[in-house]
Parts: sequence; C-alpha cells; structure tokens
Amino acid sequence: MKYVLVSGGVISGVGKGIIASSTGLLLKTTGLKVSSIKVDPYINVDAGTMNPKEHGEVFVLSDGGEVDLDLGNYERYLNITLTRENNITTGKIYEHVIQRERKGDYLGKTVQVVPHITDAIQDWIVKVARIPVDDTNEEPDVCIIELGGTVGDIESMPFVEALTQLRRRAGKNNFLQIHVSYVPVINSEQKTKPTQQAIKAVRSAGLIPDLIACRCERALDPSAVEKIAHFCQVDVEQVVVVKDMPSIYQVPLLLERQGLIPLLRDILSLQSLTVSPTLAAKGRHTWAQWKTRTSAENRFFDTVTIVLVGKYIELHDSYLSVIKSLEHSAMRCRRKLDLRWVDSEHLESKTRDSDPAKFHKAWHDVCTASGIIVPGGFGKRGTEGMIAAAKWARENKTPYLGICLGMQIAVIEYARNCCSIPGATSEEFNADAANKVIMFMPEVNKETMGATMRLGLRPTLFQPGSDWSRLRALYAGKMEILERHRHRYEVNPDYIEKIEQGGLRFIGKDEKGERMEVVEIKDHPWFVGVQFHPEYLSRVLDPSRPYLGFVAASVGLLEQITTDMNKGTNVNGLTNGVNGLEVSGETGLF
Repeated sequence: MKYVLVSGGVISGVGKGIIASSTGLLLKTTGLKVSSIKVDPYINVDAGTMNPKEHGEVFVLSDGGEVDLDLGNYERYLNITLTRENNITTGKIYEHVIQRERKGDYLGKTVQVVPHITDAIQDWIVKVARIPVDDTNEEPDVCIIELGGTVGDIESMPFVEALTQLRRRAGKNNFLQIHVSYVPVINSEQKTKPTQQAIKAVRSAGLIPDLIACRCERALDPSAVEKIAHFCQVDVEQVVVVKDMPSIYQVPLLLERQGLIPLLRDILSLQSLTVSPTLAAKGRHTWAQWKTRTSAENRFFDTVTIVLVGKYIELHDSYLSVIKSLEHSAMRCRRKLDLRWVDSEHLESKTRDSDPAKFHKAWHDVCTASGIIVPGGFGKRGTEGMIAAAKWARENKTPYLGICLGMQIAVIEYARNCCSIPGATSEEFNADAANKVIMFMPEVNKETMGATMRLGLRPTLFQPGSDWSRLRALYAGKMEILERHRHRYEVNPDYIEKIEQGGLRFIGKDEKGERMEVVEIKDHPWFVGVQFHPEYLSRVLDPSRPYLGFVAASVGLLEQITTDMNKGTNVNGLTNGVNGLEVSGETGLF
C-alpha cells in the first residue's frame, strides 16, 4: 500500500481537499486504484449534527455515513464510493479506544495517547485503505490521506504523531507527504516567510514534506520558488505552484503540467506496481474526457442564470454539492453558470416592511432567473419565502427543482393553492396545525439527533403511468433508481390522493410504495421535486439527472439533452453513464 498524506500550514481553507482530489485523479489516470481518507480532528463523532453555516454541508455516503464535505470532492473527482470509515474523527477514535478499554482489551494497562490512541489511528488507516472503493472490487494501490486543519493545532497533535509513525511503518518509497502552504502577496511582493515557518513547524512535529504545494493568487515568481526550495531544503521541482484557476476542475491539469505524475512515480516507486492494461486504458480515456470537458469551460460564452433560494446562504459551502451538481450540468449543457443567492427570508412579506430593498432585490433575482432551485434544510425559518418562490415558478412556467425540503415546499404550496387545503404546512413548521401535509416519519427517533434520519442509498421506483415524466426519461426510462437520502419528514399519506387529484403527480415512491420520492407537474417545462439528494451522486463527467434536466430546461435544451443521453453520447461525443444505478458508484462513463 502506498500512502499520500496531504497536510496544511499557515492557514486553513487553502484547498487541501481539491489538491488531494486532484492528486488522486492523476494517479487514477495512470491505471492505479485509488482510495481516500479524511482526518478531522474535531471531537464530534461525525458531521451529522453540525450547523451548516459553521462547518459547511454534511455529505452523505451510500452507507448512510454523515461525513465531511471533502469526501464529496473525493467521490466526484475519483468516481469512487467511500464509507463512513473513510472519515476519521477524534470522536470516533476516542470512542473506539474507550470501548476497548471497557472490555478489558488493554489488560489493565494505563491507556494513553501514545501508544494507544496513535496505534488506533494507524490501525484504522491501514484497515480502511485496503477496502475496495470502485467496480474492480480490488484492494486499492494508493490511499490519499487528508489531514484536516493546520499542523500545529493542539487537536491534531495525536494524528500528526500517528502519521509520523505510519511513515516509518509503511517503509521506504511507500509514503509521500504533500504540505500545502499559502503564499500571500503584500504590497505586490510574494512573501515566502510564512511557508518557511510552516515547513519548519511541520518538520519539528516529526513529518517530512516531500512536496510543497504553494497556494497563491497568481503564479509564483521564479525567485520566490527558488527561495522556498532553498530555505525549505527541497529541490525546485518539489515546489508545486497551485495558483487560482478559473475552475477548480482545472487544478488537475495545472498539477499535471508541472510534472506531478513523474514526481509521484519517482518518490513512491510506482513503476514497481502492476497495472492492468484495462485500467490503464480506462485511465487514459478518463483523462482525455476530463481535459475535453474542463478545458471547454473556458470557451463558454452563453450563461444560465439559476437562483438558489436557501436559508444558509451566508456560507456557500453549506450547499457545496448542490453548487457542484449545477456546475457539472452547466458544463454538460455548454453554459457558464451564473448562480445567484437569495435568502428565503428576504422573499417574505415581513421583509418588505422592515427592509424593502432586500425584499425587492430578492424578488427581482427570482423573477428574472432562468431556473429556481430550493435545496434541503431544516427548521421553519424562511420557509414561507421558499413557498412563495415555488408558487412563482409554478405559475410562471419557470423551471423548478426542489431537493428534500424543496420537494416538501412544493407539495405544501400546491396543497394550499391548487387543492383547497387551507393552512397546509409541515409538522416541522407547526406541530399543532390542522393540515400537516408533511409529517414526521413515524419510525425516526425524535429525541436523539445523530444518525437518526433516513440515510444512505435507497431505491426509488417510478410508478406505472409515468412514461410522460421528463425526469424518468433522463434516467433512460428506468423503473428503479438508487439515490442517497437524508431526511426525517415525509409527505403525509392521508393527503396524497387529494393532492394528486389536483394535478401534482407522485411519480416515484419507495420500494414499499409508502413514501413519496418524486413529484412532477405534467404541463410544465420542468417542475420536479425529489425527496432524495441527487447531488451526492453527481460526478464531473456524469451529472446528476435531476440537476441536468433542471439546467437543460432552464436553457431550453431539455429535449436535445434527453435525446443525447438516451443515445449514450453527449455533445462532445463522450460516452455517458446513468448515475444512481450502481451501488459501487462507478457508472458507465468509465
């Protein structure tokens, strides 16, 4: 097993996840099988209970694991399917060690950070790194490990020590470290001192960076690269410049041009690994597709304006997978995405009275958008604004996509205004309401928050008589699809018949026919709501079908895109898979 550790210094949020994902993609293009692990030093057991405005979105895996958003990057770039074990947290490690101590596994010894915590971390990594993550069902050749936070943080110290020991445990030519550092520009001068100090700090902690990835707004001057190499005691070739790119999908191209693959091959002795000719050919094909799709993005002149009506818009990472899915679909439709953010509270009448400027600006964005999306969320705040946006989309034939809460919003709006159900609402918004068309799922625990929702990959069955569905057509007419879920509320079955009589069709249900999974309006360009989260399975080269249909409808290309997808080709002549149909996560694209 070969390990690539990606760590960070100077400041957090410098793009370690994208660099780790890009490195993994480049390795995969050579025919190697690649897995990924994210280490998060926080004490939470997982990301499930975290506020999205503080931590960003919670990414959900096929096994129901609620994990850090960087695992979404890994899956999108590498087209792999990870498990909850691929996200290691301090909470998980200490919980594991304490459980072992309670069982007497340590034979009465004093349990300490070294060696018990550090050994547990190493054992966890070694075990998980060998789990198959793609359709080969074979053990990976390389595991990318991203260490969250900044080296030197007190909470990351046990992990740093464990990774130092893992380097020795792995042996020569089996462990490589990429340390990501930020190079600021002050008074037009590129300052290398923070990077020098960061490398000094990480070495004093016991880690030895083999490559230094310098994040910067513009390419580093040769003198700055030479200075970093000199004072950090590495060759100039070991300093990789990761400047800002027009798109994060072009970062792999930037790294490839700087010779990252030969560097990895040399330091890790990758030539000693046996690569299947089939996987080598698949890797070359993947790389050709990636370059074609991402390079073309620079030549898109037409835009598509999408308005996202949400409640966590202060931190855009709260909707990271939604953004990426829209980007994937826009690229597929050969459009540049113009994403506009609308706080759903600003659409409510109370805002008109207290802050008319915000009210009118929000409604201007909604009324002039090519498409309206309402993503997932929790709680009552801002939901009346979402309902108003859904009503506008329905009445004005503007393409609408509702995800999870967004689907429930569409049902509430339709029940109120088209089905004569007064005061229709959700139990989440008003537990005492007379007409709760959305109800709390009966089997879900109301007291415990962590991992108690309906989570993970689950089937959705299109219903008989849904041949007209625009969404189903994009799934190649399949009767059954697999998508990932994260919700604790559902459509109240007592109201389904009346709502369907009013014209909103529940065309997709769960395997028992009890839960409503997909709603669609027939006489509308695109009015679709899905209870699942299709963004979790969207890939750069294989966009999520609900998102692709939504964006295509927003630019007037739905019929053409649907025809192309059913032919198995896209506008560039590349083969397309149908995502959400294979548990492995590998699609026909690869």
